[in-house]
Amino acid sequence: MKIYMSGKLVNEKDAKVSVFDHGLLYGDGVFEGIRAYNGRVFMLDEHIKRLYDSAKAIALDIPMTPESMAKAVVKTCRANDIRDGYIRLVVTRGVGTLGLNPYLCKKAEVIIIAAAIQLYPKKLYDDGLAVITAGTTRNLQEALNPRIKSLNYLNNIMAKIEAINSGVMECLMLNPQGYVAEASGDNIFVVRGNDLITPPSWCGALEGVTRNVVMSIARDAGINVRESVLGRYDIYTADEVFLTGTAAEVIAVVNADRRKIGNGKPGPVTRRLTRLFHEFARANGTEIK
Repeated sequence: MKIYMSGKLVNEKDAKVSVFDHGLLYGDGVFEGIRAYNGRVFMLDEHIKRLYDSAKAIALDIPMTPESMAKAVVKTCRANDIRDGYIRLVVTRGVGTLGLNPYLCKKAEVIIIAAAIQLYPKKLYDDGLAVITAGTTRNLQEALNPRIKSLNYLNNIMAKIEAINSGVMECLMLNPQGYVAEASGDNIFVVRGNDLITPPSWCGALEGVTRNVVMSIARDAGINVRESVLGRYDIYTADEVFLTGTAAEVIAVVNADRRKIGNGKPGPVTRRLTRLFHEFARANGTEIK
C-alpha cells in the first residue's frame, strides 16, 4: 500500500509519524473520511471544503491549496488501484514540543490513506440496527464544536464503548440539553409519513456530506425534508429511523432502547433512499483514472 505523506507517496512501512506530532500527543488535527465508488472519488470537493473549514476553526494552516489536496487524494487512489474503497485524509498540527502551544509546531502534516472499506455486517443492512442511548453527551459547542471534524474523537469513542458494552453496534448521542444530536459516527433521520426530519447542526450534529446528499435526493424524490429538534420520544414513535455516514451509507434503525421502530424492519422510505443513494453515488464523483 502507498501512503501519501509529507508531499510524496511512500510504502506503508515507511509511513511514520513523530512521537512529538501534536496529532498523536493531543489529538490536535482534523480529518475526513471519503468514499470511492466505481472509479470515482465521491463528493470530493465537499469533503475538501469541510476539511479546510475544520482546520480554519482550530487555527490550523494546511500547507497546500484545496486544489492540490484534491489532486493528492486522486493520486493516492490511483497509486493503490482503488475503484471502490475508503480514503482517510488526515491533517495533524505537526511536530512540536511536549507543551500545548500549537504555534511551536513548524508545519502541519498531511496524510492520505486509500484502502478497502469496512462496513457494518450485511445482515444489519438487511435487518436493521438496534441502538441504545449513550450516557455520554455530545460535546458542548462552546467547548469543542461538533461541526469540527477533529482528531480528538474521544467523545464519540466513549459513546461507542457504551453501545458495544450493551450488545449493539451503535448509539444515540444527546446534546447537553437532552435533544438527539447524532449517532457515535453517523447522522440520524426520522421518517413520519412523507416527512423526513433530521437534527440541525446547531443541535450538536456534524453536518455530514452523506447527510446532505440524502436530503437532496429525498427532495428530488418528492419527500418533505426539514431540520428540526428531536427528542427520544420522536425516535421511539417514528415510522422509520435511519443513519447516514460515509462508511455506513444509509442503514435502518429498527430498535431504540428496546422500543421497536415501526414494524421492526427497514421501512419503504429507507429502502427507497438507500437505492437512490447507491445509484447516485456510483454515477457521480471525481474520476481516479
